[in-house]
Amino acid sequence: MKFGVAVYPGSNCDYDTYHVIRDVLQKPVEFIDYRETDVDKFDCIILPGGFSFGDYLRPGTISAHTPLTSAIKDFAEKGKLVLGICNGFQILTEAHLLPGALMPNTHGKFVCKHQYLKIENNQTTFTNKCEEGQVLNIPIAHHDGNYFCDEDTLKELEDNNQIVLRYSDKEGNITPEANPNGSLKNIAGIVNKKGNVFGLMPHPERASESILGTIDGLYIFRSILNI
Repeated sequence: MKFGVAVYPGSNCDYDTYHVIRDVLQKPVEFIDYRETDVDKFDCIILPGGFSFGDYLRPGTISAHTPLTSAIKDFAEKGKLVLGICNGFQILTEAHLLPGALMPNTHGKFVCKHQYLKIENNQTTFTNKCEEGQVLNIPIAHHDGNYFCDEDTLKELEDNNQIVLRYSDKEGNITPEANPNGSLKNIAGIVNKKGNVFGLMPHPERASESILGTIDGLYIFRSILNI
């Protein structure tokens, strides 16, 4: 499997993600410039975290209108895999590859900490190495991670089992106290209907080596390789 890591002006987790793919997983990977339009050689494209285009207008808005994101839309339509992490998740919603929106955290502050996450759906391409209900410990770092959608969209997400991750406590309890940003129903990550596009606010690339205190992020990457 060949990976591509999208690089937009202001991306700052691109090298971290590249390192995990190349050096930890030892899989082929290339950076992809935001002006690129040919992405057919890749099997999975990762949109990394950061502050693409300085988060002007809204996080992910400008990036959603670049040549690369247009190519990624076609790429996803073909059923190939797309993973959006943090700012990447924001881009995917702005590009309408995933429903809903990421709004500013309800407390108005940037939050950066380790966070427990409950696996709500372990049948996806991105979580098949997890147990249902398993709790992962993966860092978050964002100002605009407050996931929101309307009632009809929420019902659709729930009916189709598209909610993959929820913020939880260590025991997997979904509580307001475990919600770090005010996200609707503690939602931390969702997939599209086809199951080939996954967006999450936590940073699995920051939890893929023991020196970082947790390797739970590897569940996500190894699930992708397990298809």
